[in-house]
Amino acid sequence: MRQHITVIGGGLAGLTAAIACAEGGAQVTLFEAHEALGGRARSTARPYVANDGPHAFYSDGAPWRWLAARGLVRPYARPTLGAFRRARFRWNGRRGLPPGSLLRMVGHRRLAAPVDRDFGSWAAERFGEEAAKAAAGLVGVITYEADPGRLSAAFVWERLLRVAAPKYPAVRYVKGGWGAVIDRMAAYARRLGVRIETGTRVHTLPDTPTIVAVSLDAARTLLGDDGLRWESGRAVLLDLAVRRGEDDLFLLSDLDEGGFVEQYGMLDASLAPPGETLFQMMLPIRDGESRDEANARLERLADLAVPGWRDRTTWRRGSVTRGRTGALDLPGFTWRDRPAIERGDGVWLAGDAVAAPGLLSEVSVNSALQAAEHALAAVRAPGAHRSRSAA
Repeated sequence: MRQHITVIGGGLAGLTAAIACAEGGAQVTLFEAHEALGGRARSTARPYVANDGPHAFYSDGAPWRWLAARGLVRPYARPTLGAFRRARFRWNGRRGLPPGSLLRMVGHRRLAAPVDRDFGSWAAERFGEEAAKAAAGLVGVITYEADPGRLSAAFVWERLLRVAAPKYPAVRYVKGGWGAVIDRMAAYARRLGVRIETGTRVHTLPDTPTIVAVSLDAARTLLGDDGLRWESGRAVLLDLAVRRGEDDLFLLSDLDEGGFVEQYGMLDASLAPPGETLFQMMLPIRDGESRDEANARLERLADLAVPGWRDRTTWRRGSVTRGRTGALDLPGFTWRDRPAIERGDGVWLAGDAVAAPGLLSEVSVNSALQAAEHALAAVRAPGAHRSRSAA
């Protein structure tokens, strides 16, 4: 008889864990509190398909390979030469090219940054204030943090080298948005026999081995563990559909303030109706700054990337994200110090803020695969049929 594993949470981490457990021979039930699966990997419904914040996969990592091996991320697009011709940086208030000091900085790929120093002071000491400031701005988009300079130098340096890799970009954009990935993952899980129950909020842990794949806030409440906390980012998001314009950029990376504007519709025309295109934008919120103030700064960034967008907008959605943007490691900490996957007593934790390596969503996939491995080992162990209350 197959042993049973419960997965709580139907986002990227939960579906990954459910698939891995089912592939390992377990009987799996997945519970999702919302009516729709996906969590932060959801996309809006047509005709305007926007992700929950700027999303892209990095195909030079193991999580992409795991998803691709199962046919879960095709079809996808990657930036074309034409798109790159429409890519710019904002530096000192103008759109153009990045400073040469930043380019020289990222050429030191064999250099190891210290864990116990903040990035700002370390980078300024090694490469100068200009390079340190520009690098912090470049990393802002993948940390949702207004001041990446305060984070661990090793944490920021790893991410900086990843996004500035001197090769054809490893970034991939799944056509149809990330919601299409979630739909394929759910269908694949069901084919493997996973029972998926949406609209079902779990308030107490079941007696089966359980993988908790929810936000740290939700896990803290469910598990009654106040230690489930970690630093995360805060940002304003803006999604726009506009009538196409000749001067619209594909990408504007904001080295001044850590923001980002990207025309997803240039690579995937299905995200908006004919004649229109979709932009997604993000800007980290500063300490003490109101949402309105941050939105005003983001709109000024939009002015540089999408000239005249106010007169061309056909659809708009704005939001704020807090504590839902992945883990940020402060000086003296690494991913190994984050909340552990193994919680004891047949419970494992998965998500983008736990003790697993990777960049953004990769942490979710990596932690889910580790949690699944532990859960499968537990159900195969002698006496695994016992309930948690009887153990």
